[in-house]
Amino acid sequence: MDLQSPGKDWKWQVVYLFFLYSWGWVSGQLRYSIEEESEPGTLVGNVAQDLGLNLADIEKHRLSLRSGANDRYFIVDQKTGALIVRDRIDRESLCGSSLTCLLPLELGIEKPFELFSVDIEILDINDNSPSFSSAKQIIKMTEIFANPGVRVPLNTAEDLDVGINDISQYKITPNSFFSLSVKNRKDGTLIAELVLEKKLDREEKGQHELWLTAFDGGEQPRSGSTQITIIVLDVNDNAPVFDQPSYKIILAENLPLRTVVAKLNATDLDEGVNAEMTYFFDHHTSTAAKQVFDLDSNTGEVYIKKFVDFEDSHFYELYVKAIDKGTPQLEGRCLVQIEVEDINDNSPEIIFTSNTNEVPENAPKGTVVGFITVRDKDSGKNGEVRLAISSNLPFDIQPFKNRYSLVTSEYLDREKTAQYTIQVTASDLGSPALSNQTVIFLNISDVNDNPPIFSQAVYTAHIKENKEPGALLCTVSATDPDEGSNSDLTYSISEKQIDGSSVSSFVYINSNNGDIYAQRSFDYEHFQVLTVTVRVGDSGTPKLFSNVSVYIFILDTNDNAPTVLYPGDSKGFIAQEKIPQSASAGYLVSKISAMDLDSGHNAWLSYRIIEPVTQTLFEISQYTGEIRIIRSFLEMDNTEQHLVISISDHGEPTLSSTVTMIINAVDTIAQELPQSQDLIPNSQTSPNLTLYLIISLVAISLVSLITFLTLLVKCLKKDSYGSSCGFCFSSKYQAKHYTDQYKPTLYLNTDGTLKYMEVRMVPPESQGQCYQACFPTASENKDSAFVKTLNFPQQAQPNADWRFSQATQNPGPSGTQPTEEAGVWPNNQFETERLQAMILASANEAAEGTSGLGGGTGTMGLSARYGPQFTLQHVPDYRQNVYIPGSTLTPTNGGGKREGKNKKKSSKKDKK
Repeated sequence: MDLQSPGKDWKWQVVYLFFLYSWGWVSGQLRYSIEEESEPGTLVGNVAQDLGLNLADIEKHRLSLRSGANDRYFIVDQKTGALIVRDRIDRESLCGSSLTCLLPLELGIEKPFELFSVDIEILDINDNSPSFSSAKQIIKMTEIFANPGVRVPLNTAEDLDVGINDISQYKITPNSFFSLSVKNRKDGTLIAELVLEKKLDREEKGQHELWLTAFDGGEQPRSGSTQITIIVLDVNDNAPVFDQPSYKIILAENLPLRTVVAKLNATDLDEGVNAEMTYFFDHHTSTAAKQVFDLDSNTGEVYIKKFVDFEDSHFYELYVKAIDKGTPQLEGRCLVQIEVEDINDNSPEIIFTSNTNEVPENAPKGTVVGFITVRDKDSGKNGEVRLAISSNLPFDIQPFKNRYSLVTSEYLDREKTAQYTIQVTASDLGSPALSNQTVIFLNISDVNDNPPIFSQAVYTAHIKENKEPGALLCTVSATDPDEGSNSDLTYSISEKQIDGSSVSSFVYINSNNGDIYAQRSFDYEHFQVLTVTVRVGDSGTPKLFSNVSVYIFILDTNDNAPTVLYPGDSKGFIAQEKIPQSASAGYLVSKISAMDLDSGHNAWLSYRIIEPVTQTLFEISQYTGEIRIIRSFLEMDNTEQHLVISISDHGEPTLSSTVTMIINAVDTIAQELPQSQDLIPNSQTSPNLTLYLIISLVAISLVSLITFLTLLVKCLKKDSYGSSCGFCFSSKYQAKHYTDQYKPTLYLNTDGTLKYMEVRMVPPESQGQCYQACFPTASENKDSAFVKTLNFPQQAQPNADWRFSQATQNPGPSGTQPTEEAGVWPNNQFETERLQAMILASANEAAEGTSGLGGGTGTMGLSARYGPQFTLQHVPDYRQNVYIPGSTLTPTNGGGKREGKNKKKSSKKDKK
């Protein structure tokens, strides 16, 4: 094997690259040339420089050869970008006798991802000598017909090298009988023919020995020889002759086997055995042609032995000879040229190349996902390919040099579609058209673009007061449509102050699962509802958050015993009352007033006499606390009666308090306070008293006016009060999330007792609320109301469940035990307590505000005589003394009903 020097190799490459650049072949595709059998490590070219890459950034671009059939012969230096021979290259084994030998390579750049095509042309060197198929060749010639000028084809030599290194000339041993004629074939090969120069004479010389030598065209020519023996024969003087010297046949590829391509016919003018002939392929017929076609030696039919494939070869030449059976045998020759027509029998090939199978969902439009290479082995229209992808997908294909790029055409959303199945279809333009499909699975990677979402807009929890810390209140739950760390959620409580303490001292939340626990025990009498803001955040970058409000309602338990309000000032809860002995049945002895700090049934009080057990003189109303005489006093009755009264709530367990009352029956009772109609004295009997009253009223009016003006100025200066009421108070029970307010008005009987309370719903106009206490006066026939306006703290909006059934009887001690029905009384304990507090405060304010009328305090401004008759015992019995406008229910006590009837009768009598 002859190898050229390295200096010459480099010169060849420089010259070849110069021509490539001059013809513009390196613009989109690199092409190099190198001689075969080059030593490993031989430089082919610097692809980095030829691609215009900065040498300082070669390692960052990470040049590499993609996997293929030819990447084992070359390697790219990652530091210099040089393309180097890796393994021995034998051109003859790779490309055979083809004139050009190109090895295609795929060169990839990872940052940014891009592919380049590199074609390496393997240059032939003269490393193979010409050789003949046989060392000897025997030619038989008859002396009669071997006239000068007869040509006899000789076996040609074969050289595995190509181009200039292929066979360039033949030489024969010099002699006087034969000369050598050399012709060029259509495919570029040489044919040697032996030419008879003068007539043979077998008797003179029956056998001629010659040497035929073939030389190639290399710089150091190589040669090969074969021995030619010419035997001069006698007898047969006519050789077979074909109908025509050459045949041209156009053949479609993929015809069935055994299809007859042509039927050759040769004739011989001789007769008998000398005219019988046999057909054979000549030595000039290539091995590839013999593998595809065969010849019937008897009939001369040429038929297909192997499928004809245009992609393998589109042209064949068959050299056929006909040999007769004479002695010597004579032969005739012809040439059969077969041109193969292409049909569309190859589907396009699709190759998808990408660095990754994931695309982030925030990728901009036009992002390159990968490259698609399409190949079709057919030619012409059969090899032209059109590419299409699945419709209704956010992807598109764009031509890119000699391939296609798959790019995004819309914005992606992983939460809608996490994976795309892209079907790529390649169709050629043949008839019929052939197509091929491939499926690309593309995953969409997640980015943190969705905040967590709570499963509920608002959460509520309930816990009983006084419960041990650590109780589970509720569980908040949120979801995040993202995935991975972007959906890992962490729960927390937003920090704020509640009643001067941090919210974390009240509740604790499990940051992993959203469980909310109580950190302490709660007191319903302190506050009834806690508003906590829970925050949830994911673990993405950047973190996203959401908030939700959690309302924790404190449920009341029966933990407060009833408190006696009257007679609360009696030492040791022992009260003394005096009644006349002449009192008849039904006489009102006194009235017990009590209250309970709890709410609902826990604050619903009932009264009963527990001592003496066998009581026949007095009875107490179970729900009003009024003590009345059952019958008239008898002489045998003791004038001093001891009663022990129990006040119990309706909670579970029931809590109670007791009060002891001593009732003395006397002949007469000193009048300690004039009747209400006597508040205006008779001018005839007490003229001085009238003057004193006028002076007192004027003084009181002036003081009241000054006080009213002073309070009005103060109320106007404060932004938190918007009411023009006479007395303004702040509310610690104020609930900001309620929008309506109550406007209660107290209506009193002539004797100072509470007749009923009217509660109206009014829109929130200010931070304060006015309450009106209405007292009847004698000047208005005991039915007109003296109105005193009180300013009381704003109360929360009642629950929607606070309603009265229109078909329900009025509650109260009317001789039957009240029954509990749904809708009769508010089930919401917060509303119950608020109403209780309102009534209590209104009653207290009314008592304090009217103290100047009778000289006493805490008894609605009446004298000591009226004190037992109206005390704050009406406050816990709020069910019987509240009227809500808009409802058919007007609750009142039994006494109130009887009083109402009496009032109607007396009113009729007055009219009469």
